[in-house]
Amino acid sequence: MPEFRLFSLPEAERTLPLVRRIVQDLTLEYPGWRAAVARFELLTGGARADWGETGELLEAREDVARHADRINRYLQELEAIGCVFKGFDAGLVDFYSLREDRPIFLCWKLGEERITHWHEIDAGFSGRQPIDGTILSAMTS
Repeated sequence: MPEFRLFSLPEAERTLPLVRRIVQDLTLEYPGWRAAVARFELLTGGARADWGETGELLEAREDVARHADRINRYLQELEAIGCVFKGFDAGLVDFYSLREDRPIFLCWKLGEERITHWHEIDAGFSGRQPIDGTILSAMTS
C-alpha cells in the first residue's frame, strides 16, 4: 500500500486555498489538452507512415506534450500536499483521514467553500456523507 498523509479536518481545510488554485488551473488546462489530443488524432487519422511527420503533425504532438506536462506538474503539486485528485470534470479532491479509527476520505469539490463531506475509501463521490463528530478533528501525538 502506498504511503499517504493522514489529515485532520482542520489540517485539510488549511490546504484549501492552495488546493483550490491548483485544481482551478487543472480544470482550465484539461480542456486544452483534450482539444490538442483531438487535433493530433485528426491529423494522424489520414496520415501514412511512409509520409513521415509533417510540420503540422509535429506541432500538434508538441502541443499535446505541453498540456500534458502542465497537467502532470499540477498533479505532482497536489501529491506533494498529500491529497488525492479524483476528477477533472468536477475538480474532486480527497484527503485521507480517520473516522472511528478506520481510514476514510474527506471529500472536497471545486466550488465548495469548505470540506463538509466524507466517504469510505472504496465508495467514491456518490457515497458522500456529511461530516459528523466521529471524523478526526485533531492529530494527537
